[in-house]
Amino acid sequence: PSASILLCELIKLLYYAEATDVTFFRVGTSGGLGIDPGTVVITRRAVNHDFKPVYEVPILGKMVSFNTDTDSELAQELINLGGNDIPVSYGDTMCGNDFYEAQARLDGPFCDYSFEDKMKYLHDAHEAGVLNVEMECTAFTSLCLRAGIRTAIVCVALLNRLKGDQLFKGESHHNIEKRPLALVLRYISKKLKDSSWAK
Repeated sequence: PSASILLCELIKLLYYAEATDVTFFRVGTSGGLGIDPGTVVITRRAVNHDFKPVYEVPILGKMVSFNTDTDSELAQELINLGGNDIPVSYGDTMCGNDFYEAQARLDGPFCDYSFEDKMKYLHDAHEAGVLNVEMECTAFTSLCLRAGIRTAIVCVALLNRLKGDQLFKGESHHNIEKRPLALVLRYISKKLKDSSWAK
């Protein structure tokens, strides 16, 4: 809820400022599925726990579903800016409503399922097209879509959860955390160079 509150307030501010042609980026870290640690995932669709591209909101006692697609043209521009220094993959991102049970973790304070249950769910998600898991994507994409704001989700996978959940931090970890922002900064720099401001 805190992410959606923040977004709604930002959207209202943009309206009162009469801002147009706005683009929002969500950058950060995530748990990967079937991809190498350090891979930056550009989200195709934000999906829920059922792997469906919807964000459900209870409005007046009824559940209302909203689309969670991202801007494919913007995504392609970001993909084109990747390279050997910033490996990029394009696929779905799953939204977990918390850090533990909703993401099939075994190390939380509560866990009523087995290791086998966890692995089956994560493999099912990967087979459905999910490349990474985080906690804000469905709200972020659906609210931006409703507001007519171009959006992209750019998150680096810190590990491959199909191989384990333990994260070992070090110098390489610190460097790969910077990759999503570095990619978005490349995009912004290119846009500024191509714009009339630079002429």
